[in-house]
Amino acid sequence: MDTILRSEMNLGAALAEAGLAGADSATLAEGAPALSGDFEADRARFAAYWRVSRAVLDRLPAKPARDAKAARAAAALHAAARPARTAFLEAHIETLYRRLTGDLARYVRLERLVYVAAELVPGLVPSRADVDAELRKRHADKEGFEIDQGLFLARLMAHETLGLHLCHAMMLPLPESLERRAEFARTGHADLGKASVERQGEVAIVTMQNFVALNAEDGSTVTPMEIAIDLALLDPASKICVLRGGTVAHPKFAGRRIFGAGLNLTDLYYGRIPFLFYLARDMGLLNKMYRGLTRAEDPADETLAESTEKLWIAAVEEFAIGGHCQLLLVMDYILAARGAYATLPARKEGIIPGMANMRMPRFVGDRITRQAIQYGRRIDFDTPEGMLIADEIVAPGKMDEAIRTVASGLTDSGAFSAVSNRRAFRIVQEPLTLFCRYLSVYAREQAYCLASPALIGNLERFWNAASRAPKG
Repeated sequence: MDTILRSEMNLGAALAEAGLAGADSATLAEGAPALSGDFEADRARFAAYWRVSRAVLDRLPAKPARDAKAARAAAALHAAARPARTAFLEAHIETLYRRLTGDLARYVRLERLVYVAAELVPGLVPSRADVDAELRKRHADKEGFEIDQGLFLARLMAHETLGLHLCHAMMLPLPESLERRAEFARTGHADLGKASVERQGEVAIVTMQNFVALNAEDGSTVTPMEIAIDLALLDPASKICVLRGGTVAHPKFAGRRIFGAGLNLTDLYYGRIPFLFYLARDMGLLNKMYRGLTRAEDPADETLAESTEKLWIAAVEEFAIGGHCQLLLVMDYILAARGAYATLPARKEGIIPGMANMRMPRFVGDRITRQAIQYGRRIDFDTPEGMLIADEIVAPGKMDEAIRTVASGLTDSGAFSAVSNRRAFRIVQEPLTLFCRYLSVYAREQAYCLASPALIGNLERFWNAASRAPKG
């Protein structure tokens, strides 16, 4: 059983066994405070309890140096503190979120929200310093503090009003995007490092550019990609958007475009990908492609708000693995090069593949989805099953021509009606309320998956991660 997640041992006994008997340990052994229902009173009492718990935890050796007794003590401390956090959130999530957002008057992205929450209620979620320290460790050596971010976001997204408000915040254009908007309108090009966006006629083409890693996604790719998506959607001169992989440097594929190799598993193994990467990616850049951009003055209710959105075409060359297969599930039209394929090897990685569990059955049905996620089934696009995802198979060397033809065909009766129809599809297939409920489960379960020792075992077994070195 995962010692990070649960401990069956009595807390007092575990601390005594590890040589941590004392006043603080005796206080913790008495249990968490009782909830009063008053936010201020509970905030003070619970913060004090978590402060003592953390002080005792810090007396233990770092995780890699712990013996069995110290490991049991750490697990027992986490197992006692975590339910207290859940209880606090159950009682006070609405009050807490309204404090953090000025009674819903401000939109705060989740990447900042969790750290403001850490300041308002110390110990409820890890501080920025805690997470920064974790990012300097190999994944196997992390304490697991980010689980508490998952529990916080899970409870938040389960509250419909609060979840919709946070989704609205995550679909606002980034400040960096607004700063670049005028320049892009003038030049039609923006190179953002790991991503770029270029206007060609009435088409805005977003290109993934993590060239040294087969366009894999990691902590360095999310913001450039989201800025590129913002600029493509904000651009008044383009009617349609295209998502494409850039030409990579890998010797096996040198000079060829690749849609993408999914999550950068080497970076995951070496602890470089924070938990918030997963939530920010799906609530930010993917949701913007799927639902468009919001405005601060609009209501959070998607049936009333008028998002800024366009149709998206994906041009898949070579393969779409993992997270890149997930990207296809928010596209309006998919062009796949002959011989290209998709996989969702999340089980072998030990994680949940984003929103794929919810979205992929709409394409290929429940059985094939389960086979892809649970059993690693490869889906070749030029097969009957693959054509349930791809709209068109493109001959070698013909992708540019195919993009132009499809872009013209999708808008020849007007881009306005095309967007209106995608909104009508979406409100039936995946209303934002459903998205929020999925995210509630996803935030909690993904946090626990990432803290599981099985994740490291899978990376070493299937990816040979221990023999690889991170790039950059």
